[in-house]
Amino acid sequence: MLKCLINGVECRKSLEEGIFAMFENIHRHYSSAGDLGTLDFNGESQYYNFHGDELTIAKGYSTVIESLTSVLPPGLIQLDRKVTKIEWRNDDCDLKFENGDAIKPVKLHCSDGSVMCMNTEFKLHVGVRGDLLRKGFWDSYKVWDLHGEVSVRVETSSVVVSDDEVEDDSIEDDNISEMIHDACGYTNVEDNNNNNNNNNNLEDNEEPNIHATKFYKLSEDAETELYSGCKKVSKLSFVVKLLHLKCLNHWSNKSMDALLSFFKEVLPEGSFVPNSFYEAKKVLCDLGLGYTKIDACRNDCILYWRDYADIQACPKFGKSRWKSEEHGGKKVAHKILRHFPIKPRLQRLYMERETAKKMRSHKEENIDDGVLRHPSDLIAWKSFDAQHPTFSAELRNVRLGLASDGFQPYGNMSSNHSIWPVVLATYNLPPWDCMKNPYFMMTLLIPGLKCPGNDIDVYLQSMIEELKELWVRVETYDAHSKSNFLMHVAIMWTINNFPAYGNLSGWSTKGKLACPYCHKDTQSTSLHSKLCYMGHRPFLTMDHLWRRSRTLFDGKVEMRVTPNPLTGDGALMQLQALGNVTFGKGQKRKHDVHNNAYNWKKKSIFFQLPYWKSLMLRHNLDVMHIERNVSDNIISTVMNMVGKTKDTLKSRYDLMDLGIRQRLHPIEDGNNILLPAACYALSPEEKLKVCSFLANLKVPDAFSSNISRCVNVQEKKIHGLKCHDHHVLLQDIFPVAIRGLLPKEVCDPIIALGKFFKNIYSKCLTIEDLDILEAEITIILCKLQLVFPPAFFDVMVHLPIHLPSEAKLGGQAQYRNMYPIERYLRTLKSYVRNKNRPEGSIAEGYLAEESLTFCSRYLKNISTKFNKPTRNDDGSVSNDEMSIFKKSGQTKGALEGIKLSHDEFK
Repeated sequence: MLKCLINGVECRKSLEEGIFAMFENIHRHYSSAGDLGTLDFNGESQYYNFHGDELTIAKGYSTVIESLTSVLPPGLIQLDRKVTKIEWRNDDCDLKFENGDAIKPVKLHCSDGSVMCMNTEFKLHVGVRGDLLRKGFWDSYKVWDLHGEVSVRVETSSVVVSDDEVEDDSIEDDNISEMIHDACGYTNVEDNNNNNNNNNNLEDNEEPNIHATKFYKLSEDAETELYSGCKKVSKLSFVVKLLHLKCLNHWSNKSMDALLSFFKEVLPEGSFVPNSFYEAKKVLCDLGLGYTKIDACRNDCILYWRDYADIQACPKFGKSRWKSEEHGGKKVAHKILRHFPIKPRLQRLYMERETAKKMRSHKEENIDDGVLRHPSDLIAWKSFDAQHPTFSAELRNVRLGLASDGFQPYGNMSSNHSIWPVVLATYNLPPWDCMKNPYFMMTLLIPGLKCPGNDIDVYLQSMIEELKELWVRVETYDAHSKSNFLMHVAIMWTINNFPAYGNLSGWSTKGKLACPYCHKDTQSTSLHSKLCYMGHRPFLTMDHLWRRSRTLFDGKVEMRVTPNPLTGDGALMQLQALGNVTFGKGQKRKHDVHNNAYNWKKKSIFFQLPYWKSLMLRHNLDVMHIERNVSDNIISTVMNMVGKTKDTLKSRYDLMDLGIRQRLHPIEDGNNILLPAACYALSPEEKLKVCSFLANLKVPDAFSSNISRCVNVQEKKIHGLKCHDHHVLLQDIFPVAIRGLLPKEVCDPIIALGKFFKNIYSKCLTIEDLDILEAEITIILCKLQLVFPPAFFDVMVHLPIHLPSEAKLGGQAQYRNMYPIERYLRTLKSYVRNKNRPEGSIAEGYLAEESLTFCSRYLKNISTKFNKPTRNDDGSVSNDEMSIFKKSGQTKGALEGIKLSHDEFK
């Protein structure tokens, strides 16, 4: 509520006059509350002269404060936070700027009792703004960036402004010194100097430790002028910014060498510009975190580390550790695993103040209103807290998700080379940060040529050993609270596509028991064409009519109950029957027909973690690939695509074997076999309509890719769809295209299925919503089973029935699917420059990107991945509107007047 008080009495008329004057004085508006320091106080005499001496304004009206200060009489403006009031007077000591503008003396009264007086030796544009920056304006002020306000990152410790504008010979160099302290673990320069003074009794020849050496070297580079007389850029900041631009804009190494050579020619002789990209990287080497190399057996049997570190051949199959050729007298291993330590990377998250504050948000900013917005709101998180109270007592303890998938590093070139990075996502962060590229950490880079398969556990050993240490504790400095604490780390779950799910969990995702949720109770049927999974009726309520229907489904009455998922203890009990598993591809494994371990192929290495069996959700089903496969089955069958449709001759014979849907049984006519038309398949004319619709479809920018490029209207085909294309087609586009072309019994379940996936991806859910989705998906799959042939129901079509129950444990799909991971793998793929050594290229590119991501948090006045504009940002037009009503963007074309009718005007 905004009120005007004159002598303690509310005066509405004076308020109205003040606001009117505010609109008349629009040329004095400022873009944000941070610009109060540049306010011009010479405008009050030419407007309204109120006789009161005080105006009280509620918090939140910062823009109104800015405008009213130019029209109010001499007096006070009361604020609510750190600056408690601003006072100015009408006296004769007006100050003049060079352009002739006059300003009044100002006093800022702060909540700590201090008063900043601005009427002597006073530079308004420097002094007032500097004190506002130091004392702060309003901690919780919301920057209205969509209305034209500009967000400025201000760190209290980094702002140093002099009230009397004394000449300063130091280099104006962003927050580079703060960055060096955070990177090296030094919290304060003065503390470091005091420590040095306290140690003067040490012997003169004592060398500083490695951390101190890095700190002194980086500090020296930060204080070294780029060239004699350069006060704006140091040697370190020049390299940091230049390499940051290289990574952000994907410059080649050759172009960097050419650019540095050009700088060397242009700048004065004796400049500290590096001679090459290699020298520039050496300047930043102390900001990097590095990695270790571990040799691996060529057949994925063992890692040559610890007990096997010095042996020359595989102890299982006798294969040599080394390649036959030598490089410069140094032996080269067949395979090299690159391990990027987790501990220093997590510690660095807490060394940077803003990130350290974000790492608390899952607890401090959590809203307990029953709405699921973050994994911390879910059952799996809360169950882990209840079972491990010591871990949950410290809100800064880190919870991670582990993801892995393979990719071939050679772009569109045909190759079987497969590299497997292992990536960690941090769930302590807010929802808008925890699955973003800057916060992903690659911990392992598993080399090709072939994918590791079930032998991936061999490569995970080094990471698991480190995770065991991190579970116990590691001392970490928190830059936000400026204190040390004992950090514990836990893996909450893994994120993989379905084949990789089997590799990491140990449960085979193939065969009769392919579903890891139904496990030993998976209902599958062997048909002419393949195995199908039509066991959806056990998920219906026990009194549902469809349970007793024989002719509509598979000719049987269904009385089984819903299968219960395996707990950690239940999985370990089943694994006792498995016995020891030998890793490696040196010999063919024999299939044990008497194996009583169901579909288990191995005991996952994750069970070595002391808390793993207590997790309610150990491995996630990937919604991205499930949705993609379901959509592909529907589109291929409805469009009757040759080679992809599930409606084939074999699938029609499957109907005969099951004794259902006689109208679709194949008809033998001599030597010919006729297939009756199915209600779910489009005719050629209808396929042409669908293809024409998709080819001419226009959607908003960034909604999807150009789907029209995947449509061949003449051949009535849809091809080359990516996962996200299937995502938007199934949820939004394809249901519209087929409505009116297919019968209701076909359209309704397809439309409902698209709506189901849209709800699963919702950013906000409740347990009640998920209960409804759990009941709906069972009905949807049963309706699809009434329409489509049995071959349609592969295991990927069965898996959606488990997504709601999994979402109750782990949360919305965006925190647990492969979309962000696939985007990150695309980034890693772009690091490959030397196609003969793709793993080395990725490792070095990742280190460079990691270092510069850390540095970019401290850079200002430069575009970084944290502040870069949106893809189609065209800036905002400066106009005379109030700042809260400014619109981002520019108008297109000439303005055209429109005359409203009487009805439109009303």
